Amino acid sequence: MSYKLVVFDLDGTLVNSLADLAIAVNSGLKKAGLPTHEVDKYKVFVGNGREKLIDRAMGESFTNEKLRKIVKDEFDSFYKLHCNDNTAAYKNCEKMLRGLKKAGIKTAVLSNKPDEFVDEILNKTYPDFKFDTAWGKKPEYPTKPSPEALNAIIDMLGVKKSECLYIGDSDVDIFTAENAGVDMLGVEWGFRGKDELISAGAKFVAADAMEILEYINEN
Repeated sequence: MSYKLVVFDLDGTLVNSLADLAIAVNSGLKKAGLPTHEVDKYKVFVGNGREKLIDRAMGESFTNEKLRKIVKDEFDSFYKLHCNDNTAAYKNCEKMLRGLKKAGIKTAVLSNKPDEFVDEILNKTYPDFKFDTAWGKKPEYPTKPSPEALNAIIDMLGVKKSECLYIGDSDVDIFTAENAGVDMLGVEWGFRGKDELISAGAKFVAADAMEILEYINEN
């Protein structure tokens, strides 16, 4: 087993947070007098952080700074109170995480979600599991697919890039791993699906969380 660190994306990889994100953005859109969207539509809006999420949901109206501020402010205040209303861990992910810990492999989370929400969500969805570190979007690093935050986590946890595996559910995650020069594995249960991951260059896409353990044991 060559991997010593596995870094996970959060939304669509470890947790299904789509409904809470959609409801929070829709609350902002309503407040700004703009059309709202069905929850499933948000599968193509998420992945690049809060700013892009809001821009995509607003459509052409995102260039209106006054309206955009209304949407963003409402999203921030609403999501702070309701980020865990419907958000839940995906099937078998905790079992998989415990398998990694038992094997002595470090675990981390790197999300484009604002950093202040990450610990709160993990404390609710994985209350009995402790990651070695968990980061959201921090002001000192650009959003993924920039490799800067991933590189910083790898350095902080003291492993080589060849010993790191990055796991996510979208093309953003594949490009992040590629830009950082680390191996990547996709998960098909998330927001974007297997086809996007394969098209973006994923060499392996897990259909179930336990396949991640199998893959790591074989590599």
